[in-house]
Amino acid sequence: MDAYVKSTITEGIGTITFFHPQSNSLPGEILRKLASEIEAMGKNDNAKVIVLQSEGEKAFCAGASFDELISIKDLETGKIFFSGFAGVINAMRKAPKFVIARVQGKAVGGGVGLASAADYTLALSTASVKLSELAVGIGPFVVGPAVERKVGSSAFCQLAINASEWQTAQWAKEKGLYAEIFDEINQLDEAIHQLAHRLSTSNPEAMMLLKKAAWQGTEHWDTLLIERAEMSGKLVLSDFTVNAINKFKTK
Repeated sequence: MDAYVKSTITEGIGTITFFHPQSNSLPGEILRKLASEIEAMGKNDNAKVIVLQSEGEKAFCAGASFDELISIKDLETGKIFFSGFAGVINAMRKAPKFVIARVQGKAVGGGVGLASAADYTLALSTASVKLSELAVGIGPFVVGPAVERKVGSSAFCQLAINASEWQTAQWAKEKGLYAEIFDEINQLDEAIHQLAHRLSTSNPEAMMLLKKAAWQGTEHWDTLLIERAEMSGKLVLSDFTVNAINKFKTK
């Protein structure tokens, strides 16, 4: 199947689904489409709440596309690519509606960023997390503010520094990344449906004001995340990073 981003609205619940055949990794095109769909859903009066999810069972999101990373040959291209993550996170942050993330599988790098930028994240008990950026010579600079905001500085540093190790879904729940975890996919889907349905019948203005209050102090992210994208764009050009990514691709 080809990669895609698609949206539906049913009974006030706006659902945005993304897919990529390589473990739901995120090339630039998918990042741009995700940001655009989230922005559009935020403006659509028919959607009272947004659910973000991916297809498949094994991986929620494998993060940045290695194929695209290895193709970056200049700073501007690198900055544009990593700005794609900034665009998605800022779209989630600024949407005037709550974003619920459905994490049905492992989340790596940018996938952890998506789970962190959601207002409420529900996951399977098998949905381990890892910030692998340092292991390939870059760092979780763009997603870092979203992850740190959700789990705190200590847990963020644990993830960022120990970049080759998975942390369990239970760990993610204890740190506040996941609100709840479930053993079965039908339990996860039922919990998401119930929460989304309740929110779809709640006061839109109250939810908008509550979200605005919850994200207070992040107004500078429009600038900060682009600055972080440039840092990653520079690092991805280094010989160290090119070699590290090639090694990962051959595993």
